[in-house]
Amino acid sequence: MIRNYLKTTWRNLVKNKGYSAINIGGLAVGMATAMLIGLWVHGELTFNTYHKNYDYIAQVMQHANYNGEVKTGDPNPVVMASELRTKYGSHFKYVVQASWNDSHLLSVGDKRVNKNGVFFDPDAPEMLTLHMLKGTRAGLNNPYSIMLSASVAESLFGDEDPMNKTITIDRNQEEAQEVKVTGVYKDLPANSSFSDVEIIMPWALWFIQNPGAREWEAHWDFAFSRIFVQVTEQADMEKISAKIKNVILDNLGEEEQKHAGTVFLHPMRKWNLYNEFRNGVNTGGSIRYVLLFGIVGIFVLLLACINFMNLATARSEKRAREVGIRKTVGSHRWQLICRFFAESYITVLLAFVLSLLLVVLFLPSFNEVAGKKIRIPWSSPLFWMANLAFVFITGLLAGSYPALYLSSFRPLKVLKGTFKVGRLASAPRRVLVVIQFTVSVMLIIGTIIVYQQIQYAKNRPMGYTKTGLINLRSQEELEDHFDAFRTELINAGAIEEMAGSYNSLTNAWNSNSGFEWEGKDPNLTVNFPNNWVSPDFGKTVQWKIKAGRDFSRERTTDSMAVIINESAARIMAFENPIERTLRWKNLRQTESYNIIGVVGDILQESPFSPVRPTIYHFDSHDYMRNIVIKLNPEQSTSQSISSIEKVWKKYVADVPFHYTFVDEEFGKKFRAEERIGKLSSYFAVLAILISCLGLFGMASFVAEQRTKEIGIRKVLGASVANLLRLLSKEFVLLVMTSCIIAVPIAWYYLSQWLANYDYRIEISWVIFVLAAVLALVITLLTVGFQAIKAATANPVKSLRAE
Repeated sequence: MIRNYLKTTWRNLVKNKGYSAINIGGLAVGMATAMLIGLWVHGELTFNTYHKNYDYIAQVMQHANYNGEVKTGDPNPVVMASELRTKYGSHFKYVVQASWNDSHLLSVGDKRVNKNGVFFDPDAPEMLTLHMLKGTRAGLNNPYSIMLSASVAESLFGDEDPMNKTITIDRNQEEAQEVKVTGVYKDLPANSSFSDVEIIMPWALWFIQNPGAREWEAHWDFAFSRIFVQVTEQADMEKISAKIKNVILDNLGEEEQKHAGTVFLHPMRKWNLYNEFRNGVNTGGSIRYVLLFGIVGIFVLLLACINFMNLATARSEKRAREVGIRKTVGSHRWQLICRFFAESYITVLLAFVLSLLLVVLFLPSFNEVAGKKIRIPWSSPLFWMANLAFVFITGLLAGSYPALYLSSFRPLKVLKGTFKVGRLASAPRRVLVVIQFTVSVMLIIGTIIVYQQIQYAKNRPMGYTKTGLINLRSQEELEDHFDAFRTELINAGAIEEMAGSYNSLTNAWNSNSGFEWEGKDPNLTVNFPNNWVSPDFGKTVQWKIKAGRDFSRERTTDSMAVIINESAARIMAFENPIERTLRWKNLRQTESYNIIGVVGDILQESPFSPVRPTIYHFDSHDYMRNIVIKLNPEQSTSQSISSIEKVWKKYVADVPFHYTFVDEEFGKKFRAEERIGKLSSYFAVLAILISCLGLFGMASFVAEQRTKEIGIRKVLGASVANLLRLLSKEFVLLVMTSCIIAVPIAWYYLSQWLANYDYRIEISWVIFVLAAVLALVITLLTVGFQAIKAATANPVKSLRAE
């Protein structure tokens, strides 16, 4: 029997090549899309599971009230780690301090490489369950040690054994140290929060490199470290969070408590999917995209299955006689159901094989768009079990309606020629087409709004001119020869201007509270990003002076002067802020600064959030971590970069020349939204393509059912235009119904998505009209082909068929 099913199915597929190609191709595209989305979703849901202690690891974070709003962040006082170990030690297996991931220059002989690394407490490798290739996880016990990822070890030492070899860290800087390699670990996977940690160094070494930080180490109101913990297996993370909530407040005086926050544990299982906080409340994160694309994947697969149903039932009259004859010669209905399910599963298997080829073909492009490194797990039994379930469910969904519907035909009516498919029989197909286009229209609307939101943020006023700006990481030699370096570059014609700064133009690493001014509300706590800049910073970035003046090299009093941005001026509420005094109380003393100017807000952080009140300090190269350069627009960029590199090597011979374009760095802030937009657009195109196949099936069905009607109308004088309108009217109504359903649903969910951004567009009704018009145009183009074909057919053939 199975052999017979295979033979008859193959004959049907070969006999109807066009129908088979559409059916198998549509299913293959739907299955490939669902498979790609499934691999992406699996990667997101298994994020950080590489670390075996995944369920017990958490990061210590704070909720603090700034500018009248609760902000959530991860900087913590260094002293907190010892407090957690001693006072709450029974709840924790490990308490680990860490720096932020930063670039470090590694030198071995004449070889120089820049690699990203973190300073960790010695328990970190054990907590993160690093897979050690050489050495042990105890490699950080010596403060002058370093652990390398396998790729870094290979790039530095090639085939040599790196163990106990000496490496110089941050050569040519004041904090340079020689360390020994005590371990090599397997590169962490892309779906780990520590995937870009290429080297690991002891936390004790950080203090050796930054001896000035020792005076801040015991202070509870100065935060400059991250803290990770591993709770005991019996512990309840939420209860521990409640216990340590006031660990900072309990160690501060009444005045300092105004600036302090409450502490909580953020579990590792939430780092990727629930990483966004708004006013102290976790609002989600990547989980919304996991749910969104998971639903899209299911719907795209359903659309493909719907097409299978529509195309199968559209050929119902052609197969009605076959059913009638089979029933007459003794076939039971369950046998016919099995036959049609067999056809369904054979078709699905062929589509599945094709879908695997499509996934292999398009996975590199998908990875590029999604920013992932997804691989097909060919050797995983789970992967093949999931695929078998996938094929079974798809075959069941695609074949259920045709099997039950076609097997229900009554042989007497079929063989007498009185069998006709009534209007009610087509109702399920109409519902399916409405569902298809509802999904398609929602995806079209979503794609347009995501694109508009990205463009809206990209076109936001920057407060400076980012064109032609590059950023360099400063070196110790340049602090002593900064002016000479600048003068040589200007004389070479490579640059227009150059300046130093503590923060880069696309990040604000340093922020402080504790500023006071006349008339300040004592209950107001403001966290100001602070940036130390050289006098030429304003001319380099071309910021806009709104009041007062810029820094000047000639005025010695500017060393204790500051410039504030407009947001800071609004918070300070001075009628005229120029020459007013700011007092800043730090651990050493209270310092007073004179406000000499107000500049327009410069967008340094998220392009979707308001600019924070910022203070710019005069810097004579003491705090200079970055150099920002304005290239000469009258000279080619490559020529300017080449000239800068030559001068760089003259002053910094041992450090590789590395630069970034400011506009490119700013563009990276849109990556997440751009990926969502691109993925949405691709899925929208696929959904429309599959939906059009569904419409084609419906149009074929209608044309088949109304062949004689069309012939009679033509004989009576109906024009092609009239017949085209007659055949298209039903489909236009179906798509309009889809639009009516899709618009409110899309508006609701997209409004929720936009609510995550402070700086966002307003949803315009024009978008919904545009999406509806686009859907109608696609419908008319799809249906029009089949309608014109039926309307231009010779009526003689259709009327003499019987």
